[in-house]
Amino acid sequence: MSAPLRVLVAPDSFKGTFTAPQVAAAIGRGLEHGGLVPPNLCPVADGGEGTLAVLLTALGGETHGTTARDPLGRRDPAGFALVDGGGTAIVEVAEASGLHRVAPIERDAFAASSAGTGDLVAAAIDQGAHVVLVAAGGSATTDGGAGAIEAIEDAGGLRGAMLVVLTDVRTPFEDAARVFAPQKGADAATVERLTARLDAQALALPRDPRGVPGTGAAGGLAGGLWARYDAVLEPGAPFVLDQLDFDERLSLVDAVVVGEGRIDDQTRAGKVAGEISLRAARAGVPVHAIVGEDDLDAAGRAALGLRSVREASTLPALEAAGARLAALLLRER
Repeated sequence: MSAPLRVLVAPDSFKGTFTAPQVAAAIGRGLEHGGLVPPNLCPVADGGEGTLAVLLTALGGETHGTTARDPLGRRDPAGFALVDGGGTAIVEVAEASGLHRVAPIERDAFAASSAGTGDLVAAAIDQGAHVVLVAAGGSATTDGGAGAIEAIEDAGGLRGAMLVVLTDVRTPFEDAARVFAPQKGADAATVERLTARLDAQALALPRDPRGVPGTGAAGGLAGGLWARYDAVLEPGAPFVLDQLDFDERLSLVDAVVVGEGRIDDQTRAGKVAGEISLRAARAGVPVHAIVGEDDLDAAGRAALGLRSVREASTLPALEAAGARLAALLLRER
């Protein structure tokens, strides 16, 4: 009898719809219903929304609640995590400064502030964190981190702590408004105003973040923290995968399944599915995708090395897609 097919299920969250653990569990159920042994479930993140939950599960630790300002300055409950015995904190930009914090009718791309992220960083330092991981992604802001810096300074500064910013894009500071502000409610004129403001901020900071890959993450917050506090910029997807011992897990399977809300040409530009595809190619493990929306052409699929792509936008559909994939894998073995 041949050995059972072993599959690693490693999806990102479907932003605004399902968490990465929910997606992984649904696909896993489908693979089992399709006749495979229980897969290795490995929810992942790229430094954006969902990173805190994934790292907390991987590293162990505890969550802490506080209040923080939303993008329009209203104080709301928010949280962060402490790991490594409390010495390291995980702050997710989307938790306080996320686009989901502001109703579509309220969105003001120019007024939106990252102050709430600064509130969370300060609260984590208050709790004794010496290293603060800032997961930059999913923000409503394009303020170059000005709000966060002001909040941190008002709370006494870093007080000896170090910042590590996990970036989910490679976009430099000066392009943050052009690339991301339209999805935050900015029209063309507002994009021009935001870009001019970022350029002015770059000149006023202790060092110029323009031209540095990743500094445009979270509306330039990554660049502001890099320039003001000498924050370390870490590509989020490789960082998270390394914390999950992903390469070791990959070496033990016959196929890997990636997933995200929308797969497109941006997937290769810092997204976790693109990083997984690179690692799988090196390991000789075939990659399949189950996504909310497939916006790749044949060339895009080939560039990512995808053997198959299936669309599924509900949990039952994700489960059904997993079952269909199981049938394909069994036919191909």
